[in-house]
Amino acid sequence: MLGAARRQLGSGPMLGQVLRRLRPAAVAEATRGYSAAAKEMTVRDALNSALDEEMSADPSVFLMGEEVGEYQGAYKISKGLLDKYGPDRVLDTPITEAGFTGIGVGAAYQGLRPIVEFMTFNFSMQAIDHIINSAAKSNYMSAGQISVPIVFRGPNGAAAGVGAQHSQCYAAWYAHVPGLKVLTPYSAEDARGLLKAAIRDPDPVIFLENELLYGESFPVSAEVLDSSFCLPIGKAKIEREGKDVTITAFSKMVGYALQAAEILSKEGISAEVINLRSIRPLDRAAINASVRKTNRLVTVEEGFPQHGVGSEICMSVVEDSFEYLDAPVERIAGADVPMPYAANLERMAVPQVSSFSSILNFLLALAHTV
Repeated sequence: MLGAARRQLGSGPMLGQVLRRLRPAAVAEATRGYSAAAKEMTVRDALNSALDEEMSADPSVFLMGEEVGEYQGAYKISKGLLDKYGPDRVLDTPITEAGFTGIGVGAAYQGLRPIVEFMTFNFSMQAIDHIINSAAKSNYMSAGQISVPIVFRGPNGAAAGVGAQHSQCYAAWYAHVPGLKVLTPYSAEDARGLLKAAIRDPDPVIFLENELLYGESFPVSAEVLDSSFCLPIGKAKIEREGKDVTITAFSKMVGYALQAAEILSKEGISAEVINLRSIRPLDRAAINASVRKTNRLVTVEEGFPQHGVGSEICMSVVEDSFEYLDAPVERIAGADVPMPYAANLERMAVPQVSSFSSILNFLLALAHTV
């Protein structure tokens, strides 16, 4: 039945724009909560404070990259750090990703803890040999004798109006590689807690931020603001509890998923939203536990659909929880084309909130008819 619908309506982010709004029986509305919120903090300030506190706590931590010092970062993430820690620990580099990434990996070999900033993760392709062949594989190839405690961080995914070469999501690219850990923060709590965890970790970490989230504010509790705060790597967060369908998302798409869940709640559909936080390692236990409760799954990502994060999540559920599914798994992803430059085409190439709600309604209605 779903296959017939796909043949008639197509697939991907445009599917939701043509499916009819179908309403199953009403269920209780789930709510999103931030416990004991003390204040609000932008993602930019959360990243900056995490860098500051970790550099203050550990003299082996240093930051390097293009314009991180005098200019205080292309997105002002490193604001104030040069004045506080000096040019020996906040290093402006030439425009040569292959060069300064190699220097960073070598420094990590010697026991330092470099944080390498890419102005955009698209530029990490210039340094991908150092990231994969040097950083990711050295611990295994040295039988555990060499640790590589390094963080590669910067904005990832689509921004706005920057064209195909500056609009790619690298979550699936780097999550494919054994030896790397891949983190994707959404909120200020994520950004602060996960960056601290990445800096303290003994292995190389890919830290994928989103440019469009830097200026967004989120509630943070006193616990999050404590200098000892740190989130565990490999653990997802249930942003909103529900019982009708599970939505997995990461980075900017978490916000879209929460908006869609709020819309669906007004129609009596209770959606559970999982913020993955960590792509490698992936919290398979949390995902499968949720699917066993809701019996339906929609995966969301803004990257390309083929061989994407959603594909891995789908396989995990098929392997561990297939008998709990009441409907086929649905995937929402970016269009399988290079990112267009024109604004109207760019919007069509990435998932929108409208596609979430219609696809979820479709799956729930399908379950009621078979």
